[in-house]
Amino acid sequence: MDVIIGPLFWLISTVIELLIWALIISAVLSWLVAFQVVNTGNRFVYMVGDFLHRITEPMLRPIRAVIPNLGGIDISPLILILLLIFLQQILARLAVSIAY
Repeated sequence: MDVIIGPLFWLISTVIELLIWALIISAVLSWLVAFQVVNTGNRFVYMVGDFLHRITEPMLRPIRAVIPNLGGIDISPLILILLLIFLQQILARLAVSIAY
């Protein structure tokens, strides 16, 4: 059983880590576009931004529906990152408890 559970926990942890990085990159890219450092007229920038938007938006939409509007500040990526880190810690402790 440990042969399946160990790699499964590793895979889930890696996916969570990749989602965290996608959220960070998406937030930074949105700032760069907002301050006109990069232009979405560039095809590569548009494709990266569109991909990150499609990956992160389904997770951020429910959080945005719950938190109050803070004007121009969107804290939903921060809340989602904290929730993902919390989930990652739970899975790590669960993996350790199952191993022993």
